[in-house]
Amino acid sequence: MVQKKQNVTIKGTKEGLIFILDDRCSYESLLEELVEKLSSKHYQQSEGPDVQVKVDIGYRYLQEEQQEELEDIITNGRNLAVEQFESRVLSKDESEKLRQESQTVTLMRIIRSGQVLKVNGDVLLIGDVNPGGTLMATGNIYVMGSLRGIAHAGYEGNYNAVISASLLAPSQLRIADEILHFETDKENEKMMSSAYLDDQKAIQVGRVQQLVQTHPQLSKNEKQLLV
Repeated sequence: MVQKKQNVTIKGTKEGLIFILDDRCSYESLLEELVEKLSSKHYQQSEGPDVQVKVDIGYRYLQEEQQEELEDIITNGRNLAVEQFESRVLSKDESEKLRQESQTVTLMRIIRSGQVLKVNGDVLLIGDVNPGGTLMATGNIYVMGSLRGIAHAGYEGNYNAVISASLLAPSQLRIADEILHFETDKENEKMMSSAYLDDQKAIQVGRVQQLVQTHPQLSKNEKQLLV
């Protein structure tokens, strides 16, 4: 006898329960099995705090009313509370944000004193950041010129972001929420240098070649090389 495939799998964790909903069956079949499984006395209302539930819907896209329907089925008459729905489907806004964060924006300009420039993703600046100027990016910052102002990489919390410059002589470097101040004199100027966070989240400054060992993930699109 062939065993019927389960469309709903319920697992217990230290934090509560995980409902794994098959993303290949019909929505109606999913509802039918979910109602059947939750009809067990084990899931009926009992004393005590609500049990937190995470609902994994895989690659299924749910309309808002469908999500509300599932939540109502899970919680109605039971001490269960839906903490979140986990989906592997990206919305258009999420997809566009990921695209922007993965791109490298190339700029040819000088950022002058008082100017603040913000970029989604990595930025390659062919030019200078003058004293008093600020360059910010959600990703990495690469300056083919003099960096004498402020550079803030990973400003939305990316601790893996790096800053590189042909001439590194900033007044301040920031990576995520970590800050490093510099004295503005020629003795502190560094050629072809980079900055990154170490394991203790302290900003380290060294030769740009060090990134080969510390940040190999910076290498992108190597498949496009014509060997």
